[in-house]
Amino acid sequence: MSVVLETVHLEKRFGGLTATNDVSIKIETGARHALIGPNGAGKTTLINLLTGVLKPTQGQILLDGNDITAVPQHKRVGLGMVRTFQINQLFGDLTPLETLALAISERNGDGLNAWTLAGRKAEFMPEIAAILERFRLADVMNERTAILPYGKQRLLEIAAAIACKPRVLLLDEPAAGVPEGERHEILASIAALPSDVTVVLIEHDMDIVFSFAKRISVLVNGALYVEGTTDEVANDPRVKAVYLGEAHDA
Repeated sequence: MSVVLETVHLEKRFGGLTATNDVSIKIETGARHALIGPNGAGKTTLINLLTGVLKPTQGQILLDGNDITAVPQHKRVGLGMVRTFQINQLFGDLTPLETLALAISERNGDGLNAWTLAGRKAEFMPEIAAILERFRLADVMNERTAILPYGKQRLLEIAAAIACKPRVLLLDEPAAGVPEGERHEILASIAALPSDVTVVLIEHDMDIVFSFAKRISVLVNGALYVEGTTDEVANDPRVKAVYLGEAHDA
């Protein structure tokens, strides 16, 4: 398998605090890769570096072997790197149908032009309908996003990310805040993501991590601590000591 995303000696310092400490990771095309670690381990900081929200203090980020370290955030989306957030970034007054139409319009370069969007919504409908069905949103497609159950909002955020046709999708705690009864839909939607999309998952829920990931990187104090297959990580005594044994505190 070829490497689609790579960090090389990546560091991020905030004054005297080193949030990302000499992290070198290779992620293969089509991977199901989880990034775990205790609170404050630097997981979200690393995702922010990968997506251009933060600039690294030093090191490199490579996409398909090309250095994108200085590439702006919006251009990384155009290159196929898309993310979701711990707290959703959805427009509460839009419906799921409108949200997906907006995502597709932006992907096609039409931007946020409301008139263009209104005129082309019918053109987008076959793709929108397929995404709504895949993410179990068809029954609420005309409801305002703000009034949807939180699990549905999380599903919509993943759906909108998929509407951007990512090559690399970074999911930052997609089950965070979702009631236990709604988590099965999140798990099913993540499991059904297209196989040609490389997925990097940050998640505290170990059921989701171990049912989804094929490979896991463990961060501790901003540094890469352990990396391996799910079995290797699950059975590593160092991981049990610093993370899995403290999972109830995460």
